[in-house]
Amino acid sequence: MKIAFLGTGLMGAPMARRLAGTHDVTVWNRSADKTAPLADTCTVAPDPVSAVQDAKIIITMLLDGAAARQVLNDATRAAMPPGALIVNMGSVDPQTDRDLAGQANGHGLSYLDAPVSGGVVGAKAGSLAILVGGDQADFAKAKPIFDQLGHATLLGDVGAGQVAKLANQLIVGISIGAVAEAFRLAQAGGCDPAALRNALRGGFADSRILDLHGARMVTGDFTPGGRSVAQLKDLDNALALAKTADLDLPLSQKITAGFRDLVENYNGGEKDHAAYYEWLKIRQS
Repeated sequence: MKIAFLGTGLMGAPMARRLAGTHDVTVWNRSADKTAPLADTCTVAPDPVSAVQDAKIIITMLLDGAAARQVLNDATRAAMPPGALIVNMGSVDPQTDRDLAGQANGHGLSYLDAPVSGGVVGAKAGSLAILVGGDQADFAKAKPIFDQLGHATLLGDVGAGQVAKLANQLIVGISIGAVAEAFRLAQAGGCDPAALRNALRGGFADSRILDLHGARMVTGDFTPGGRSVAQLKDLDNALALAKTADLDLPLSQKITAGFRDLVENYNGGEKDHAAYYEWLKIRQS
């Protein structure tokens, strides 16, 4: 089966490579240098229209809603074969997917929103949590693809996957902040953060954030597995959704303000979101 994969950045590239082991995968990315490493296993297309021709499933892994709307335009949809399934696996605001699904349906196409959690590590290992919104029949059609990338759960109609991802990102962002502040407190009090990380394993404070992001904090390696600019984008989308529901989320507001400062004032946008730990130190120096 032919799959078109649009967006081969940090997450998209390893996902496309996994699928290329069993499918005919055509890739496209706005920056062509990011598709070059995939040329050994995938067909590289010069533009989205060329990429989607004859593809039964079109996967998008783009930065945000604006990019998704720009790429999934009328020309791109018109080049897709009737009955093709679009699967947006990037993290965008829920309304973008609802709008794009309506446009796709008007062209005789199906649509799922299926953002993921697990970072580059999960993308490479095929262990992503895939949060899906859409029709049950479309989910069943896409499930063999999802199974190659991780574990998928259907959470409701189109848009439900993005809502779930925003909830996920609140947990991730707030947890990163909690671990970072705990490590800073430990260091200030004469306790080695690396030793603390090991000591907390198995207790109530243990978590994947403590394990993975805690390791990045204590080693000072902020090579992005999840970029801080993307974390901020998701937090902003979560707060926008909360506003429409008249929800006051004080922890979410605090962590969003912190990530905004890291990204906009401390050149942290392209660093891993664990760089929140570094931000705490720099801003107090």
